[in-house]
Amino acid sequence: MIQKKYSIVPMAEEIATQRCRLRVTKAGITIFIIVIIAAAFSCNNPAKNNKAIFHYNEATGIATMDPAFAKNQSIMWAVHQVYNTLVETDSNLNIVPLLATHWLVSDDRKTYTFYLRNDVWFHDSPAFKNGKGRKMTAADVVYSLQRIIDRKTASSGAWIFNNKVDSLLGFRAINDTIFQLQLLQPFNPILGLLSMQYCSVVPKEVVEFYGKDFRTHACGTGPFKMMAWEEGQAMVLVKNGAYFEKDKKGERLPYLDGIKISFFDSKATEFLLFQQQQLDFINDLDASFKDEVLTKKGVLKKEWNGKLNLVKHPYLNIEYLGLLVDSTNTALKNSPTRLTQIRKAINYGFDRRKMMLYLRNSIGIPAESGFVPSGLPSFNADKVKGYYYDPVKAKQLVKEAGFNSNNPLPAIKLLTIPIYSDLASFIARELEDVGINVQVEVVQKSFLLEQTAKAQALFFRGSWIADYPDAENYLSCFYSKNPAPPNYTRYKNPQFDALYEKALVATSDSARYLLYQQMDQLLMNDAPVVPLWYDEIFRLVNPKITGFRPNALNLLELRTTKIEKIF
Repeated sequence: MIQKKYSIVPMAEEIATQRCRLRVTKAGITIFIIVIIAAAFSCNNPAKNNKAIFHYNEATGIATMDPAFAKNQSIMWAVHQVYNTLVETDSNLNIVPLLATHWLVSDDRKTYTFYLRNDVWFHDSPAFKNGKGRKMTAADVVYSLQRIIDRKTASSGAWIFNNKVDSLLGFRAINDTIFQLQLLQPFNPILGLLSMQYCSVVPKEVVEFYGKDFRTHACGTGPFKMMAWEEGQAMVLVKNGAYFEKDKKGERLPYLDGIKISFFDSKATEFLLFQQQQLDFINDLDASFKDEVLTKKGVLKKEWNGKLNLVKHPYLNIEYLGLLVDSTNTALKNSPTRLTQIRKAINYGFDRRKMMLYLRNSIGIPAESGFVPSGLPSFNADKVKGYYYDPVKAKQLVKEAGFNSNNPLPAIKLLTIPIYSDLASFIARELEDVGINVQVEVVQKSFLLEQTAKAQALFFRGSWIADYPDAENYLSCFYSKNPAPPNYTRYKNPQFDALYEKALVATSDSARYLLYQQMDQLLMNDAPVVPLWYDEIFRLVNPKITGFRPNALNLLELRTTKIEKIF
């Protein structure tokens, strides 16, 4: 049925799916290529079916299609295709209307009134009368947001409204097209929170009809509809012909006829699929292939020109090393990292620029300013001074901390995960030259998360991807009243806390940005973190793909994507 109607899951490709999950050995590659060639001549060929199907791979799989659990990129990407939120973030990081047409904010900035579109319909579902999707109303928004904070849901996004919205009176439907949000106190980034995939609007009937199985029976108002999902194999989404958005010419979005997501867990397999044009893009590239495709300066090697397009864009993600700074923690009592001079020495003691050139092929920007990454409007490298490579200063700081040949600095253990082991080893080698002995311990991600949550990791690798486009999301990681997550370092500075609270009620962007910069500088002075780099989105894209634009949140945006027809 699926094959006849849409011709996007042909038998040859299903065989490829089964076989190509094998480890890619020399023999495996041979089998793989034979199967891919067979698939290329199947009815999946766009020249024959004239369907515009976008293909991408999700190596980590997709755990759920329930927005209440959209806690990682793989889920968020898929959920974004099927659901909508009240507002969204545009390519310039502005919050713009989506399900809402506009909104008003009260003088005390605690009441937000949203006026909704009247032409938005849920996808068809057996849960609806006659199986036909119904119109979305303000009551659906109330239900969806209330569901997030309902303990019975156990949503991983329950935290987003903590101490911000009254759990009983915070969400109201004034009528079918007016929704009202009541805050406990002003919170400027609230619109950014509402743009998160957690806040996608879902229909109550469908959620209750499927219960726990709602995770596999997605039903939203988005540009694509769920058609088929064989977990661990593939997911198929098809165009929502009744989607409400149109382009400037009045043509209804999306342009694509469908999306097919595969789940090959091997990055080698993924790259081979892309080379065979079985995938339309790759997000990031396995380290083992970077030198094959890119120069050290981060541009395509000549042999790849015309065969693929390289797209780079600022990404609201910072990679860093965290240092526990809770003076009440007994584990820190004898650790040299309790001393500000040693934390600063670590920051000065390695060359970020060389690290980015040789280990990252210049993907990303050396983090020589603060914790808040470039790409955000409040970022200002002239006002926030971080750390650069200065081995002389690093050695001097070690000496000031009281360590020398007669009193050597004790070894410092750094916890990291396997994919960052080479970076950790590079940093350790460089720090050795300034008298700092770092012992790298590679652990699984789950163990690292457990250790940081329990304040048992004194020195650890970390990253922070923006949940919403505001520096508050990064600085909240150091507000002393926040637990871990997000305050993994247990940083506590009354001056920082006062600035943070002041920023929450600031009436203008310029005033808020200045407070953000002051907080960021305090962090750099106290050095509870070692910023490594401000990330960049890195995509390899099939040249036939157009209208496929990245954004600083690295959200997969396919509403305006097109595939050039091949005849």
